[in-house]
Amino acid sequence: MKLINKILDKSAQPWYAWVVFAMTVCESIFLFIPPEVFMTPAIIANKKRAISITVAAAIGSVVGGAIAYMIGCWLYDVMGTWLVSVFTTPEIIPDPTDHAAVQNMIDTLLNKWGIWMIAITAITPIPYKVLAICLGLCHYPILLFLGVSAVFRTGRFAIIGFLLWRFQEQANAIVKKYSWQLTVAAIIFALCGLLIITLV
Repeated sequence: MKLINKILDKSAQPWYAWVVFAMTVCESIFLFIPPEVFMTPAIIANKKRAISITVAAAIGSVVGGAIAYMIGCWLYDVMGTWLVSVFTTPEIIPDPTDHAAVQNMIDTLLNKWGIWMIAITAITPIPYKVLAICLGLCHYPILLFLGVSAVFRTGRFAIIGFLLWRFQEQANAIVKKYSWQLTVAAIIFALCGLLIITLV
């Protein structure tokens, strides 16, 4: 309980919005802990910060998505293959030297379902970062990717932020009582997303 109170106390500080921003950037590139884990303490500690924390998470998500996209576009051999192998099987992304395979993915999948794929990964536990790297590798229109990402990721965080703001007292009590269980549940939720993309 002392640790939880200390975390809540730290998260109430003005600089904690930068922590949320930084961790959400990292989550969009390589972390598998959902951003809501970082958002929750700050909002239940001080509900007046719901908007600033939500904005920090939304901006961090878009920045991280842009970085993941650029890794796929320019650094796939250096970093992209490693990141993809951490979260799923590399076979789901075509060999960048196989131009026919890349073009086939663009024609049969991304051109038809790209927007829906971005939306789904933005609001579900399916790893957003893997899709961002893949889109960068295939040179999917970056403004379209970032635009759709911004709408759906911001919407996701806004809903969570509103619920935490609306039920702040109840959320505070739940977090203090079930903090470790909730953290484990969030990690399991993220791992389910990894399992889904691996099976698909």
